[in-house]
Amino acid sequence: MALSLPTPSASPRAARRYLRAPVPLCFPEDERVPEGDLHFERRVLLYQILRRAFGDEVLVSSDQFVYFDPTDPKKCLSPDVGFRTGTRQQRLPIWKTWELGAPHVGVELVSPSDRSRVRDLETKLERYRQAGINELVRFDSENPKSPLRFWDLLEGDLVERDLTDPQAHRCDALGLYWCVCEHPELSIVLRLARDAAGTDLLLSPEEELVRSTQAVAAEAAAKVAATAATDAAIAEKDAALARIAELEAELARRR
Repeated sequence: MALSLPTPSASPRAARRYLRAPVPLCFPEDERVPEGDLHFERRVLLYQILRRAFGDEVLVSSDQFVYFDPTDPKKCLSPDVGFRTGTRQQRLPIWKTWELGAPHVGVELVSPSDRSRVRDLETKLERYRQAGINELVRFDSENPKSPLRFWDLLEGDLVERDLTDPQAHRCDALGLYWCVCEHPELSIVLRLARDAAGTDLLLSPEEELVRSTQAVAAEAAAKVAATAATDAAIAEKDAALARIAELEAELARRR
């Protein structure tokens, strides 16, 4: 017969052991911060691209609190997009690194408020270092000459990449490449590509739908063209046979 052990809360001894009840730490799930339309749509576009490309095989978050100290809720950051490979997608109210591990990559899309608080960058970089995030990508759409900056966590230090390196834009976690592309509605956006030149882009759900629609239309057009070609060949053959029959009839009359 299996024994039913009492839980700690049900134990009289446990109830007498402490002078007070524990005060649980609160880790907030959200904070109301104004976000412009362009910033929101660029963020959502990148999130959707990653979700479409990797499905549930990569854990992807967007504008979600990442806590990296279980004893201090103030120690947190909120990447516009963060992801961790080798961990399946799940719905998370918050991301606790002591439970899930840190995101392998964090992406910051620079907002107008970020530009007005330049000194905050050092604080933000220090938080990324403490959180143990391996790669940090910073995209500034208002700096067209140099819109991208990258940092890697090396031996406990967050070190900025040299952009003259041919592999500076490589996302090591995914084996892909970061690139900046023009967008018909959002000016320029941050994308991922399979090649360093940025020509083989990962598609967004909308682009995938357009491509699929075009493929279906092209296939239908090819079938129509093939049917028309077959019908034309049959008509040509029938005309030839009719002409032969006419010639044979004419020859028969002359005999």
